[in-house]
Amino acid sequence: MKILLTGAAGFIGAHVARLLLERGDTVVGLDNLNPYYDPRLKKDRLATLAGHAGFRFEQMDVADRARMPALFARERFDQVVHLAAQAGVRHSLVDPHAYVDSNLVGFMNVLEGCRHHGVGHLVYASSSSVYGGNTEMPFSEHQGVDHPVSLYAATKKANELMAHTYSHLFSLPTTGLRFFTVYGPWGRPDMALFLFTRAILAGEPIQVFNHGRMVRDFTYIDDIAQGVVKTLDRPPAADPAYDRAQADPASSHAPYRVFNIGNHRPVPLMDFIAAIERHTGRTAFKQLRDIQPGDVPATYADVSELEAWTGFAPHTSIDDGIGRFVAWYRGYYGV
Repeated sequence: MKILLTGAAGFIGAHVARLLLERGDTVVGLDNLNPYYDPRLKKDRLATLAGHAGFRFEQMDVADRARMPALFARERFDQVVHLAAQAGVRHSLVDPHAYVDSNLVGFMNVLEGCRHHGVGHLVYASSSSVYGGNTEMPFSEHQGVDHPVSLYAATKKANELMAHTYSHLFSLPTTGLRFFTVYGPWGRPDMALFLFTRAILAGEPIQVFNHGRMVRDFTYIDDIAQGVVKTLDRPPAADPAYDRAQADPASSHAPYRVFNIGNHRPVPLMDFIAAIERHTGRTAFKQLRDIQPGDVPATYADVSELEAWTGFAPHTSIDDGIGRFVAWYRGYYGV
């Protein structure tokens, strides 16, 4: 397959690219290398892919309305994995326009490219954030997700709606993947594991929000990458059992699906911190803070739909995953 992978220099994108290349696919990786966090980390991720003959990198912004159509017309991709986005719940309170440009305009450019150039399957990144104000656990794709609590979450919900429209109107097979708190080597510096590990090793205090009363379905990066690839290999078709009179958000009359990818093992934040302490051999100095705007106190994924669809479910334990991250962090930063 010839695959367009947007966000190729990103945390998830670089891992997905590696899996695709190792199995023999041709990957055109696209990224704008923006400075939301240190671009050096992004370039170093790309360097790990440079040795693969099937990989080619294009520095481009998905919001570019001139270059994106030209790319699709020139390359004639078989499939698209769209992971490029302006990430971060908290940053969406600071720079909301960046989320409109990347997550809405950019996604529209991807949909149009897929529509006009015969792409066989579009897999795109959604987020557990779409569950917003929901409190019924575990979160299921069969639940409504109509109460986002951040602009970031709203853009991801909008992506699902936009994808469904194109699946309905143009029979474009689309699959949205709701990622649950991804962590692991080469992770994002604005995420908790990265921030906590850096501070603990430097002997600095860590900020613990909601006074530590947070629970997250932390999901290891290798599990996420495998889930993306296995989902890519099974394009959705219209659900013949779909009942328009009792609409189920998890299925459709169109070739459209959404799936959770989570570890299905929610971990209290204080246990997460304790695991970092074990693997660093240091004690964290904790500063307890109120919950931040846009945050939710708990996430917990029901992954039964993903497992039934692909035969795969994430399995890496939090202790193993944090151990691998700390080892990578020490090696990468020499600490």
